[in-house]
Amino acid sequence: MTTPAARQGHLLDDKTILVTGGTGSFGRRFIEHVLAVARPKKLIVFSRDELKQYELRQALPKVHDDVMRYFIGDVRDASRLQRAFHGVDIVVHAAALKQVPACEYNPFEAVMTNVIGARNVIDAAVDQGVAKVLALSTDKAVNPVNIYGATKLCAEKLITQANAYAGYGEKSTRFACSRYGNVIGSRGSVVPVFQEQRRTGRVTVTDERMTRFWLTLDEGVAFVLRCLEHMQGGEIFVPRIKSMRITDLVKAVAPDCKVEVIGIRPGEKLHEALLSEDEARNTLALPDMYVVLPSHEEARQDLWSKGDRLPEGFRYASDTNDQWMTPEDLSKLVS
Repeated sequence: MTTPAARQGHLLDDKTILVTGGTGSFGRRFIEHVLAVARPKKLIVFSRDELKQYELRQALPKVHDDVMRYFIGDVRDASRLQRAFHGVDIVVHAAALKQVPACEYNPFEAVMTNVIGARNVIDAAVDQGVAKVLALSTDKAVNPVNIYGATKLCAEKLITQANAYAGYGEKSTRFACSRYGNVIGSRGSVVPVFQEQRRTGRVTVTDERMTRFWLTLDEGVAFVLRCLEHMQGGEIFVPRIKSMRITDLVKAVAPDCKVEVIGIRPGEKLHEALLSEDEARNTLALPDMYVVLPSHEEARQDLWSKGDRLPEGFRYASDTNDQWMTPEDLSKLVS
């Protein structure tokens, strides 16, 4: 058994950490993980849903009450972010509108949360002297075809370029992004839809050729922690993860159900990409991730001495990936 004296220090020990969107699927799992492995000074949940905050408070062990703080607020509200970020060391920015159909129907709302919200996070972090800000992004930001992807691409550009806005001094705020694919078990995942539909003996698929990048919530949390550890400012971190075929997911979740093909919805792709060809020219390959390097030469000097350049024409896409989940793999994850 590891004693407190023998325990190795954690990146987040004695830090004040704030998670925007802290009651979402990722936010909750991230908070639970941090409380399990680290000893933060404070862990602040920032979200706009008081019921979800109450439910999170009830779910967490009472022993953590002295560490936890719960801020009702919206990333659209710049003044509230300024107050919430006071004294914060690290911000994980996970708040977003991410339902593709909802964003298509409510585009201005998506812009207000995903774009203006990112700007507000940047301003508050710089003004309040936050050390690190890591923003969560999505494969839909690569060559976007829908409002959600377009707003997340804009947010990525704002976050990574904010390093120039903050400056590159020793005590300046550092900004970076982590970009990954669909998360098993997150809100809006197709898995709960299939699980509900299988009661009727029929599941709907938009196109049987469809593929997606896929990872678990725990893998997403572990990746974000790794990004926080290694970020220098201006990077976009992309994990090397597996792809899955939508037909394999159906076999795993509803193997005995009839499949009805209903056609691709507005704003939906057949396949997703995590790196475009143009980005790949400015990307390093590491054993477990790709790192899209900052565009500013000052920021790039000597920050990433390890890693391999990608071949000309490289594109990291879900249909050409060399790692795939089988129906058996998926069955273990969604059962």
